[in-house]
Amino acid sequence: MELRFEMEYEEAYREVYELVKPKYRLFTAGPVACFPEVLAIMSVQMFSHRSAEAKEVHVDTLNRLKAFLEAEKGEIIMFPSSGTGFMEAAVRNTVPRGGKVLVTTIGAFGDRFADVVNANGREAVILRKEPGYAIKPEELDEALRKNPDVVAVTITYNETSTGVLNPLPELAKVVHEHDKLLFVDAVSAMGGADIKFDEWGLDMIFASSQKAFGVPPGLAVAAVSERVFEIAEKMPERGWYFDLPLYKKFNGKKKGTPSTPPLPQIFGLNVVLRIVEKMGGKDAWLGMYRKRSETIREGVKEMGLGVLAEPGYESPTITAVVVPEGMKGVDVYNAMRERGFELAKGYGSVAEKTFRIGNMGYMTFEDIEEMLANLREVIEKLKG
Repeated sequence: MELRFEMEYEEAYREVYELVKPKYRLFTAGPVACFPEVLAIMSVQMFSHRSAEAKEVHVDTLNRLKAFLEAEKGEIIMFPSSGTGFMEAAVRNTVPRGGKVLVTTIGAFGDRFADVVNANGREAVILRKEPGYAIKPEELDEALRKNPDVVAVTITYNETSTGVLNPLPELAKVVHEHDKLLFVDAVSAMGGADIKFDEWGLDMIFASSQKAFGVPPGLAVAAVSERVFEIAEKMPERGWYFDLPLYKKFNGKKKGTPSTPPLPQIFGLNVVLRIVEKMGGKDAWLGMYRKRSETIREGVKEMGLGVLAEPGYESPTITAVVVPEGMKGVDVYNAMRERGFELAKGYGSVAEKTFRIGNMGYMTFEDIEEMLANLREVIEKLKG
């Protein structure tokens, strides 16, 4: 979608547009294709982030996110960063230097949380599952019994690298029984998988704009519990850019963020949350995502391909597809790209034997069917 304006230096625009103009239909892990309504609202001319208009949109977006995440008891925080910023915020605001964090990892992004913990002078204790498998409640319970001195637990709700959805409500229950803080990476889950912040008793759950919400990257959002703020207020050296109490203060007094926020992304997210409402609400929106992912999984299985995720734990937003013996995932990716479809390469330890199909952001079911038809031809050709 190309938005047009009267431009004095259109040649400069045109030179860059030729570099970045859309060439592929996106089935990526993110950033994903944006809703036309999002692109349109993001094209408005900028104004002060301290203006009355910016404050009104800021507060309205917080309220809409609070409702979407069912977080009446939580504080909604928006960072001008990627979702990874909340990994650092969680650690620095609540875990003392040298403190331990139980990091559950089922893939590359669980590993990233461990890296963030260690890089900030804390100690990551790892509970790891093989790619394709979810953490089970009894496994988490055993790990916490063996490590009673951990301050917090991290869970990747939806592992983007493997297409596995962890059983978050059941895992959260185990964490509560051990009275630990719970931090949830929902980067590729929020907006595509159900979240009930209050009911599940989460302490922090965070995501990025460029995944299931279908907005360009640059904005991270989270729901944060009051317990986190109480701990953070007393935590020395928690930093400034990701100082959670500071953001809470600015939400209330300034109706904004401490540093300049990405206004266009906030406008875009606000539009998406209104689209959810006009579509029929959260259940209808999440139902769309379930139908998309089911269509893709059924389609690849009909081709004789495997799905990496164990049955019952499949992601509603991305599918890691296992290629046949003698074939490489990157070969499928490259062949589909030649046909105008941008899928996602395999990632992490399963990079060679998988490719991934994302179903986040703006797409139609006709797009999915056409992608699957082309994929079927590619697989047959590669089989030779």
